[in-house]
Amino acid sequence: MQLSTAHHDERLTAPRTWWGIAVLIGLACALMLLPLGTMPLLAGLVGGTALAGLVVSSYGSARVRVVGGALAAGNARIPVTALGEPEILDAEESRAWRTYKADARAFMLMRSYVPTAVRIEITDPADPTPYVYVSTREPQALAAALLAARTPAAPAA
Repeated sequence: MQLSTAHHDERLTAPRTWWGIAVLIGLACALMLLPLGTMPLLAGLVGGTALAGLVVSSYGSARVRVVGGALAAGNARIPVTALGEPEILDAEESRAWRTYKADARAFMLMRSYVPTAVRIEITDPADPTPYVYVSTREPQALAAALLAARTPAAPAA
């Protein structure tokens, strides 16, 4: 049985305001070094902005993909055959599953700046992880790709 080639690819980039905050952190570093002269001021501006930008970039580089019969969320790669039905979560329900409904054993790729998510139960009895929680800006597309990836592909003619 060959799995279909359903595909979903999304990058959970950080919001623009975070990049503005990274620049403000660089300015703060520059102002701290102002009493030492112009060169330290410029070094603080460049170094502080670069370091803050690196942090924002790395946090905002998480990818959610459905490709090759697997859900790839961040560093995890889970075969769709080990996943149950995807549950689309609106902003309120996503917040609930990130807080008081959350299970410490669950795999969670969550980004606070993404209001919606998809929750998928793990059906593999050997896996102690109860479910996967994935923040996504396109929950319907992710759920559809997961469902399509589980159906067998049509044989090639």
